[in-house]
Amino acid sequence: MGLGRFVGNGEERPRTQPATSVWLKRGVLWLLAASVVGGALWLLMPPSQGNIAPTEPAKLALASVDPAPVTAASDTSVAEAAGLDRMKISSQTWRRGGLGSKALVTFTVRNDNDYAVKDVEIVCAFTRRDGSHLTDRSRVLADTVGMKSRKTFARIPVGFVNVNADQAKCSLVTAGRA
Repeated sequence: MGLGRFVGNGEERPRTQPATSVWLKRGVLWLLAASVVGGALWLLMPPSQGNIAPTEPAKLALASVDPAPVTAASDTSVAEAAGLDRMKISSQTWRRGGLGSKALVTFTVRNDNDYAVKDVEIVCAFTRRDGSHLTDRSRVLADTVGMKSRKTFARIPVGFVNVNADQAKCSLVTAGRA
């Protein structure tokens, strides 16, 4: 018997509630407090998915590479650059990864050329919520997109991104014939 149950004259004080009821009420109160705090934190977090700039076929820095003539002394062949006028990114989204510091881009490349392309290079421009430019990140995809087809690249890491980045717009830069 604990000392807290005795009244000053030595009589035992009757319990008003069983111990399980007290623990249950405390548990419900803690659960309610945790859900209120969690909901408040969720409302304070800025949305980062779905805030993608609309995509339109953009022609950025079309690389016109004049292949150097192959001489008898060199055995190397020069890769031909593919025409980007018949290629575009048809859909794109982005999200944060790596504790919010890395940008993961998901996009679909559409190739309407009569030949397959490889080594597709993309550049993604990141902007603030007000539209001001923050940074650019580029990536070369060592994969092949077949002729007259499309290919989806899922969660491609394009690099570290500023914490204030809210929107992303990716464009094709170069590609080579496969």
